[in-house]
Amino acid sequence: MRELHKSRSLVWSLFLLFCIVWFYGLGARTLIPSDEGRYAEMGREMAATGDWITLRLNGIKYFEKPPLQTWMNALTFKVFGLGEWQARLWTGLCGLLGIVLVAHTGRRLFGERIGFFAGTVLATCFMWAGLGHFNSLDMGLAGMMTIALCSLLIAQRDDATARERRNWMLLCWAGMALSALSKGLIGIVLPGAALVLYTLISRDWAIWKRLHFGAGLLVFFAITTPWFVLISLKNPEFPHFFFIHEHFQRFTSKVHHREGPWHYFIPFLLLGIFPWLGVLAQSLWHGRRDSSQTFQPKTMLLVWSVFIFFFFSISGSKLPAYILPIFPALALLVACYLDKASFKNIAATAGLLALAGAIGLALASKVPALAKNPFEIPLFQSYIPWVFAAAAIGLIGGLTGIWLARRQKEWAIVVIGAAGFAYSQMLMFGHEQFGRYSAGVNYVPAIAAELTPDTPIYAVGRYQQALPFYLSRTMILVEHPDEMLFGVTQEPHLWLPTRDAFLSKWKTDHANGKKAIAIIRPDIFKSFQEQGVPMRVIAQDPRRVVVTNEAGK
Repeated sequence: MRELHKSRSLVWSLFLLFCIVWFYGLGARTLIPSDEGRYAEMGREMAATGDWITLRLNGIKYFEKPPLQTWMNALTFKVFGLGEWQARLWTGLCGLLGIVLVAHTGRRLFGERIGFFAGTVLATCFMWAGLGHFNSLDMGLAGMMTIALCSLLIAQRDDATARERRNWMLLCWAGMALSALSKGLIGIVLPGAALVLYTLISRDWAIWKRLHFGAGLLVFFAITTPWFVLISLKNPEFPHFFFIHEHFQRFTSKVHHREGPWHYFIPFLLLGIFPWLGVLAQSLWHGRRDSSQTFQPKTMLLVWSVFIFFFFSISGSKLPAYILPIFPALALLVACYLDKASFKNIAATAGLLALAGAIGLALASKVPALAKNPFEIPLFQSYIPWVFAAAAIGLIGGLTGIWLARRQKEWAIVVIGAAGFAYSQMLMFGHEQFGRYSAGVNYVPAIAAELTPDTPIYAVGRYQQALPFYLSRTMILVEHPDEMLFGVTQEPHLWLPTRDAFLSKWKTDHANGKKAIAIIRPDIFKSFQEQGVPMRVIAQDPRRVVVTNEAGK
């Protein structure tokens, strides 16, 4: 039987089918708080105001991150209008770009079959496939860092021509620049530190002569400097907050309250690499052996993966998606191992997938037990069929992979990957009802019906991250500045710092017949009821109460 990776028509057919599912998933779910709503709203505000320099969230200066993703979201909204798939298009494209780059790099460095395996592995990893359909900065950063990694690997291979080396290294520098514009200095610090460690381990001192430093630095600063200079001139407070608070203090302290133990990322790595968990340890061990004469790509991949994982593990700020940039390197290492893996290793990997499916089938009916209150029970009940379907796909795919492992290795790998990808996508699709509740979008029609162009909306005690995007309106924060503390410190007139200040304004507007709307934390709403605050309830659930100061008609 002809090897699968050599059939261009079959490979392109599989890729086309994958792309259809990939892009469909971008618009299949509601944007959920907090990241998805936040970055969609920032892009909406940029597109609406035309200010491409000063980043704002809810109309308030927001300097935590650089502008690349907000730029891309704003451009998407300008071209295609507002919507879920538009808000996720940039992350979706970055995820797909990473898959294509990893497949191309594997082919150039290790051969066509490993390139095919590498693309398959990355495309079907739970974390990569999941975050490729989630509007956050992490996939944008990972996509740009994948440009840097893959360009470096291709440029430094032993048989690269001088022209190839120069062009790919300039692309590497551009990738680091775009990484810096995605999420800050880690875009160059992490690749740079990984390269230093690689040099010490491999003794490949000559690589520093092959980096095209002069032209590369020109490319890097030509891409990054304009925005950093312009925003600093326009907002003198930016440099200290961004470079000191958001980099040094975030890494060395617990200022953002995102701390975690040293082993915080281990379970996310194990879950994120699924369905390839069965060969992860072997792939890392196999990566130690690199017989290349000069440049050692496997060593570089191993150093990249281990160092970035270690870097975030010792950081004072931790979130699960921080380790996403290691997955392209892991995919290449896994692909190299799969190329030589025995049928037993492939069957064991498929067996883990089947086991996950069996566990899912056994536990699916228990999902409603996760509900925190009676309101959530039907939401979790609606999730049960999706969990059953996902688990069934995992079980069938895993058993089929076991059967194919001895007979047709490449098809076994494709089936394992396809089943794992379908497993993760089904779980994401099924989350929609809970996502709508989390975002509060079921109440958008009721709120919109009460709004006039000059009706203020107050967020009392909690900022609703997704609703501003769906309402195309900013809100006036009350009492709780959330992550906009720095911004309201700079522009204190944009919020009400105390509950008393809000009540005074609310009652005055009510007395003067001026309509206002408030989205209130439930415990605060109860307190207002006890005080006799004039309110008419528009919508209510355990997360929020939406009221107006206008009496019912």
